[in-house]
Amino acid sequence: MQSEKGCKIGFVPTMGALHDGHVSLLETSKKQCDITVCSVFVNPTQFTNSQDLASYPRTESADLEMLESVQCDVAFLPNVDEVYPMDYTVSPVNLGGLDNVMEGAFRPGHFDGVVQVVWRFFEQIRPDKAFFGEKDFQQLAIIKRLVEEKNSKIEIVPCPILREKSGLAMSSRNVRLSDSGRSQAAFVYSKLLEAKSASEKQLPAEIVESVKEDFALRDTFKLEYFEICDIQFLQPVTTFNQPARAFIALELEGVRLIDNIALNY
Repeated sequence: MQSEKGCKIGFVPTMGALHDGHVSLLETSKKQCDITVCSVFVNPTQFTNSQDLASYPRTESADLEMLESVQCDVAFLPNVDEVYPMDYTVSPVNLGGLDNVMEGAFRPGHFDGVVQVVWRFFEQIRPDKAFFGEKDFQQLAIIKRLVEEKNSKIEIVPCPILREKSGLAMSSRNVRLSDSGRSQAAFVYSKLLEAKSASEKQLPAEIVESVKEDFALRDTFKLEYFEICDIQFLQPVTTFNQPARAFIALELEGVRLIDNIALNY
């Protein structure tokens, strides 16, 4: 699509199974833009686990109802062939190492797929602004880098994490948790809040060690990583003399959950 003169297009990319977190992105887009486009596409190229791809929730009818209820202007639900024609390629992008840490280390190739699909949608939709949630903070940093490397004028707009009453970060994957699992998952946010409080008096390494010890005592969780990193290069920090966030990834009931929190800014 292409905007008319003076008409701004906002874009919210999703993989469906829409929830209030997505709604908050759409509402932000509607406030800032004249036309809001929402894509619903489960992108196969960003899944490093075929079982995860197969079990990813798909709720197309409910998604369309939600998009209509919030008066989204355009719902874009392409199939794989529309997104990836046989002759389609994306030139390599230098992501400055942002794709090699945390999610990149545990899901090799994941961000290659993210960059591929996001840039493809940018080519098709040609938005003025694109809205991404801070729950996927590493992805957000990578998309910002992508736009810079491509010399694109698209504005990437970060949006705050939306949480359930328990503190669990809203995610399409949460529907796969049992009631007990959802209750247990509140522990994740409680540890992030403790890390934020501890950052006023402890060093990053001390906080990381303490959080890892706490998760080691709970065998229902399979902790993948807990890191405290700077917000520009996403590298572990040794002191709090620069803006830092705590990042966590784990499995609970076979469901992979990620979250993060700003610590000292």
